Amino acid sequence: MANDAPRVLVVDDPDVALLVRTILERRAGCTVDVASDGLRAVEQAAAARPDVVITDIEMPGLNGLELLAELRRSIPGVPVIVMTAHVSVEYAVSALRAQADEFLTKPLDNAALVETVRRLAAEGRARGTERPVETVLAIGAHPDDVEIGAGGILAAHAEAGDRITILTLSRGARGGDADSRQHESLAAAELLGARLFLQDLVDTEIPSSGPTVRLIEEVVREVRPTVVYTHSGHDRHQDHRAVSEATIAATRRVPTVACYQSPSATIDYRPTRFVRIERFLDRKLELLRCFDSQTASRDYLSPEFVTATARYWTRFGGGTAVEPLEVVRESSELARTAEHLRLES
Repeated sequence: MANDAPRVLVVDDPDVALLVRTILERRAGCTVDVASDGLRAVEQAAAARPDVVITDIEMPGLNGLELLAELRRSIPGVPVIVMTAHVSVEYAVSALRAQADEFLTKPLDNAALVETVRRLAAEGRARGTERPVETVLAIGAHPDDVEIGAGGILAAHAEAGDRITILTLSRGARGGDADSRQHESLAAAELLGARLFLQDLVDTEIPSSGPTVRLIEEVVREVRPTVVYTHSGHDRHQDHRAVSEATIAATRRVPTVACYQSPSATIDYRPTRFVRIERFLDRKLELLRCFDSQTASRDYLSPEFVTATARYWTRFGGGTAVEPLEVVRESSELARTAEHLRLES
């Protein structure tokens, strides 16, 4: 069998799976794995990384559409064929809305099955050479926190077409007028093309567990991020430490979590990743200008301070402007993303 033969995972009851396996092995030279239910399929897909997944809709454990949703989260680029014996518009619409690549009805047309698998395998491999779209969640205790700590990184994600969400856990009433800071946060999110969640925890009294964890978990469930940026625990501000602790607990299933530097970070802040942002420094400064209610009283928002901080970290990251990150957990996907974007030295 050729080394470049498509690898296919078939998820169905054993008799049907054996039939599909025989067809694909004999007519298309595929390497075929089988799973009898959706839960086993998730494990096998993660281990084998198939070129194509073929699944029935009605199965024990996870049904086919639930399996499809899980695959879209864990292996976003894998092509998926949904098949069913029920010829119905509702099934087809459900499958397509769940982002299936193809919908086939039983009894299967053998020639159509082979052609579809070959085509989707080729398309999937072509997409595999491209950078995947990331879903980014940036979490801060107060308005302007994420823009100060990771504004350049977020601007790079925006240029790359990644999906960005900002979660701010308080309206910053102790540091200024809450309504003004809300409008400033919205303006900055609009510049990034980001979605904004602005919560109402009490400024300077944000807890590290309980409601904070639940609020973050709710957004994580809705957004399904692949990358999370948040505060470091090495910080003098109690809200920053609390948000860092709560985020790490609430994002335990997110592949990549990293902590940005705040102006109140302590000398124990120890970054291990240095992201070059020279192409995005001007956009970061533009984001920070959105928070004009703070600029008069916060020296760390001045362009000179921001630029000097970015210049300092170039001693580790190279280039002319860098944002540092403490990596809590990192997937190989993020490393490939950074390499593709040429964000790092």
